[in-house]
Amino acid sequence: MIAKRPAISEMERFGAEAQSGAATRMAVIGIYSVKGGVGKTTLAVDMAWRSAAVSGQRTLLWDLDPQGGAGWLLGLPDRVGNRAASAFLRDGRPTDLIVPTRYPGLDVLQADESMRGLSLTLARIGKRKRLARAASFLSSEYPRIVIDCPPVLNEISDQVFAAVDLLIVPLPPSPLSARALPMIREEILERQPRHPPILPVLSMYDARRKLHREVLSGFAAGWPVIPMASTIEQTAARRAPLATFAAWSEVNTRLQRLWDGIEAKLAMRAALEG
Repeated sequence: MIAKRPAISEMERFGAEAQSGAATRMAVIGIYSVKGGVGKTTLAVDMAWRSAAVSGQRTLLWDLDPQGGAGWLLGLPDRVGNRAASAFLRDGRPTDLIVPTRYPGLDVLQADESMRGLSLTLARIGKRKRLARAASFLSSEYPRIVIDCPPVLNEISDQVFAAVDLLIVPLPPSPLSARALPMIREEILERQPRHPPILPVLSMYDARRKLHREVLSGFAAGWPVIPMASTIEQTAARRAPLATFAAWSEVNTRLQRLWDGIEAKLAMRAALEG
């Protein structure tokens, strides 16, 4: 049975959670999903680009997914060597791994094959805030850090949950997504004293499909919506953020609206902290 429409939108709920959260040292935004193939990396790249190009914030896109798709989508060559995981070690130097993109104000800490063993490395170290400490160190240079997370629930996701100030969760228009969101919340609370504000995003939405419409009018009512569109597919073909070649599109309007909402919530938190 499809759930009834909630009294407030998910963006409004997200705002309330952000206001009640603990004070933040800077804005670390995680893009996370337990399911692959939902546009997670494309969304991470887009949000990082808007942070730099639209909001004018110096931004670091930190790729934790071994596939290394974030840097590739921005036109960068694959990393040479396997050093990305060294950013988590005691003597690691994450700044040495950062490379600039062709977009002013946007840099990338790319993933490589070393990330495949990162979960075991973190479990052996036993330090669950290594990512948070590294992000805090990088905050002197980057007031915005966007993390492209792998679709896993393990030591890496624990590090992400402990580090981020906001968690963006793209989910497909499927009844299974109704189970995924509470599962993520429960998983975080099992390991953390609190979970960061979570904003689910309905991705790959096709209004022509009855099931998709039922999901949007049911449990996903009020969620930001990213429609399925050929312009999104073009981001991989062009290896460029969508707004750089399709600023006229409905998808760009929706993505900008999503980013505007995120920035508004970050501004609320900054005002409360001040």
